[in-house]
Amino acid sequence: MTQHHFAQSLEDLATFDTILSMSGLAFMQAIIKGDLPGAPIGKTMGFVPIHAEHGSVTFEGTPQFDVLNPIRTVHGGWYGTVLDSCMACAVQTTLAAGQIYTTLEYKINILRSIPPGMTVHAIGKVQHAGRSTGIANGEIRGVEDGKLYATGSTTCIIMNGPRK
Repeated sequence: MTQHHFAQSLEDLATFDTILSMSGLAFMQAIIKGDLPGAPIGKTMGFVPIHAEHGSVTFEGTPQFDVLNPIRTVHGGWYGTVLDSCMACAVQTTLAAGQIYTTLEYKINILRSIPPGMTVHAIGKVQHAGRSTGIANGEIRGVEDGKLYATGSTTCIIMNGPRK
């Protein structure tokens, strides 16, 4: 079990000096261990990173009432947010200290509706990480039923972090 916690203010988030001093994998593992706070979007949307290794990140989430659309199903934005997070963070695990990244584009395919209150894993895996781009795929699977609920792909831009 992790000691994960979410940032509650801008001051809680890691500084650029901290971020740039660590490899992307060390940064993700520090969030999972609770040494650094997680992103507030995870609290808002109901998901947390639970595992990170070089080229792969897993988030666990349970969509609740607050992320439903008017027709009583989990909003497509929830799928997109958790897939963007796991895929982009997978790219982050390949970064050296001093590098940063951001999502350039992503695409998702929703295959079936996730029932509200059902726990899923969103797994991002890097297909390519080069000098200036990273490409990853992702999938959302039910923890208990193992069914595939959605897939995604992303392209991230990799850059050197800001210098003082």
